[in-house]
Amino acid sequence: MESLWSQLMAALANEFSDIADMADFVRITVRLSLAAIFGALLGIERETKGKAAGVRTHMLVAVSCALFVLIPQMSGTTNADITRVIQGVIAGVGFLGAGAIIKGRDDESVRGLTTAAGIFMTAGIGIAAGLGREATALLSTLLALLIFSIAPIIVRWFEKK
Repeated sequence: MESLWSQLMAALANEFSDIADMADFVRITVRLSLAAIFGALLGIERETKGKAAGVRTHMLVAVSCALFVLIPQMSGTTNADITRVIQGVIAGVGFLGAGAIIKGRDDESVRGLTTAAGIFMTAGIGIAAGLGREATALLSTLLALLIFSIAPIIVRWFEKK
């Protein structure tokens, strides 16, 4: 019976062998956590403005994009192959963003473009975090938050003039 348990435990250990050591564990945890945090920051801003894509959407987009690039990178995939993964992620996120865009009946009203662009930006931030470009992901998040908060003020100021 002990042999059966030993075999079972060895099989389970083998299934979870993608984390080889503590450095891998920390790397994965930091990258996915930062993607979630940065996505949450953008999602909170969007949700407080009453937009459809809020905290959960932005967090899931960021974490999934980080995961899509982290897995091949941790598996030893070449940079050329990772760029193909990124191309696929970008195309997929483009479809997700397209679902947020609503065209009105009068052909002139289009809503959801900023939401779609925000989802696209969140994907880029997730990719940066997943690739270990944490500083780039942070700076991009801050820039996106600045755009979300300052751009409407500037537009209103120009409209008054």
